[in-house]
Amino acid sequence: MTDPTGLVRGIEIQAAGCTALGSPFSGVLLTAMAGDVTARGPSSRLFEPWLGASTRAVLEAAAPLRLLGALHDLVLSGAAPALAATYPRSGAPGDADAAWPQVLAAMDTERPRLEAFMTHEPQTNEVGRAGVLLAGFLTLAQETGLPLRCFELGASAGLNQQWDHFRYELAGAGAWGDPAAPVVIDVDWRGAAPPVGAKVSVLSRAACDRKPVDLTVAAARRRLRAYVWADQPDRLARLDGAIDAALAAGTKVEAEDAVAWTRRRPAPAVGAATVLYHSVVWQYMPADSQAALTEAIDAHGAAARPSAPFAWLRMEPDQTNLAAMELRLTLWPGGDERRLAFVHPHGAWVEWL
Repeated sequence: MTDPTGLVRGIEIQAAGCTALGSPFSGVLLTAMAGDVTARGPSSRLFEPWLGASTRAVLEAAAPLRLLGALHDLVLSGAAPALAATYPRSGAPGDADAAWPQVLAAMDTERPRLEAFMTHEPQTNEVGRAGVLLAGFLTLAQETGLPLRCFELGASAGLNQQWDHFRYELAGAGAWGDPAAPVVIDVDWRGAAPPVGAKVSVLSRAACDRKPVDLTVAAARRRLRAYVWADQPDRLARLDGAIDAALAAGTKVEAEDAVAWTRRRPAPAVGAATVLYHSVVWQYMPADSQAALTEAIDAHGAAARPSAPFAWLRMEPDQTNLAAMELRLTLWPGGDERRLAFVHPHGAWVEWL
């Protein structure tokens, strides 16, 4: 019999993470799932691809969040009214204890639908992360004195391509962006202020994803919402605003593998700072793809010149400690790599280094 210890521990860690990040409803459901896997209940069938996996593999694949998102998607679709009645909604916090029996029932009656949702890794497209990436873009603009060409990997629906059209309220460090912007991102800023006075101009923007989210499709928009924890309405509202802004701007994401796209698209160009960026993407890539992508990035870096700099900006987990999220920047020519900040996984706070 396959040992589920790694899976159970991964679910428990994710449960604790959700609770610590302000989603007690998600934490209770995941804790119940961990117990159900131990008892070989319905949850174990949905988590079958990870039953013998290590805890690290479970967390890197975001397996617990896949099932949590699948259930939220079911609720948002209106197909499970009894379950939906227990979920957080306008004016009601939800009742996770009351939800659990309905979750167990849904795992049986809606198993094919839930399994299908879980086959693809999360595409959260968390708009709050733009508040972290902003600091990197400002740093590049200040240090190079050049307009930016922005290329995003693993862009999902491409919502963060519009980062320069958002308003940022950096508590303790000022503000940046149009006060009338349709999306306002609040960040608890710790440490020195980033260069909010830097002149920023975006010459061009492009993005890729292995499986882009088509915002013109209602089910695809719902999938994005499903990955936002149900008891965090502020995040849902911010996501809705960013979706509206992206639709209005005609945002496009190219369907292509990150390695092939990086080799082909973001070569340095004279008169601009070319920046390849991503947020919470690296952990979903196989080791061979990570190696190939690093090689492609290094090749662009080797081609950089003072008049055509190339940068790699990323918000990803610290690879030695997946519980810690950080912002790193590598800038060529020179290839100097810096850790700019420790950051909240959803961008709620930044500790600027």
